[in-house]
Amino acid sequence: MSKLYIIIPSYNESNNIENVINDWYPIAEQFGEDSRLVIFDGTSPDGTAEIVVEMQKTRPLLDLEIFPKIGHGATLQIAYNYALSKEADYVFQTDADGQTRPGEFEEFWEMRDQFDVQIGFRKVRGDGFARWVVTRTLRIILFLTFGLWIKDANTPFRLMSRVAMQRRLHRIPDAHNLTNTLLTVSFKKQKERMRYLPITFRPRQGGENTISMKQIVKIGYQSIKDFFSLRGAL
Repeated sequence: MSKLYIIIPSYNESNNIENVINDWYPIAEQFGEDSRLVIFDGTSPDGTAEIVVEMQKTRPLLDLEIFPKIGHGATLQIAYNYALSKEADYVFQTDADGQTRPGEFEEFWEMRDQFDVQIGFRKVRGDGFARWVVTRTLRIILFLTFGLWIKDANTPFRLMSRVAMQRRLHRIPDAHNLTNTLLTVSFKKQKERMRYLPITFRPRQGGENTISMKQIVKIGYQSIKDFFSLRGAL
């Protein structure tokens, strides 16, 4: 049986984390005792980790990794390398805000032998017009920078094989803010077996976004410079 690691970065998600774990833990259970659901928490001051610790008492496949707040992209790099170090055959990533639906995972899993990378396409975003604009703008920037037209480069709903990740993850600069975006670019540029599937993307289910539009703009500006410098490396 394939070993699946479901990884979920979190920061100040005390309003969502219990429901998110209840949603995704049954999927980890389907794949036997070697598979895991792992929460990577950036030392949330709101008690997120404490909720996870309590839930671990009745969920043996639920793991928790705690480290200083370092940002979403850097957290993903830690999480992906962690899963690879545990020899996961497949890594699935989503976020802790409850915007994705676990019922849509099965269609991805069924095609794992045909595709090494499967990414959700947020055709309709439920988290506001500003985020929709960010997604479209990023698509244009990636086209101008890398010459690649990518539907949705930063989606937090992706199933990736160990083989593909081992080939591409080391090419991403340490602690980069847009790890998923650069991974998607690298996968597509190097012609990995890759496909997109439409997914539901709901409004945040509780709490507040920990990143503001001002921060998004700042990250975007830095990322444009990074993209140009990385065109040959990916």
